[in-house]
Amino acid sequence: MSTAASTAPGAVLADLLPASSAHRARLRDAALVAGGAVLTGLAAQISVPVPGSPVPVTGQTFAALLVGTALGARRGFAALALYAAAGVAGLPWFAEGSSGWSMPTFGYILGMMLASAVVGALARRGGDRTVLRTAGVMVLGSAVVYAVGVPYLAHAAHLSMADAVRLGLRPYLLGDALKAALAMGFLPTAWRLLDRG
Repeated sequence: MSTAASTAPGAVLADLLPASSAHRARLRDAALVAGGAVLTGLAAQISVPVPGSPVPVTGQTFAALLVGTALGARRGFAALALYAAAGVAGLPWFAEGSSGWSMPTFGYILGMMLASAVVGALARRGGDRTVLRTAGVMVLGSAVVYAVGVPYLAHAAHLSMADAVRLGLRPYLLGDALKAALAMGFLPTAWRLLDRG
């Protein structure tokens, strides 16, 4: 597959990895899905507790959004589903080396699965090719994570929705803005470099 064809509308960054046959394409996709799950698991180990909140600041949300954007909706969702399934099965690669599904923050992981599909679908429509579009994609992806994670936190931790928002959303908005800024620099730049190649 040529770079010019790959960078046409409808492509995501992962489509730039060539596959000479359908079998090789399946192997490539399996490797990308596994790699996306591992990247998210590694990023989750970057974890800083927030005083008074059961939700730490981690790198996993940023990784999940990058995985979804780079791999596209189908592969991105599969990568995050693999990440979630392995953690539920006991692999200690959720935030702070945790595993299982009984923690009150598990809703954020479910939200990341959905968000990876949303940002992947938007990336396939060119949502990661300019700074402003990438900002919108990252903001929407983060909103999806919170839309699932915060109500789950309220239910699991027996909190009011106001308390769940105070503990599980507000402290993270500045960090989300910084993560969006990183993505705004990285993703459009990657496309520009590929278009020049």
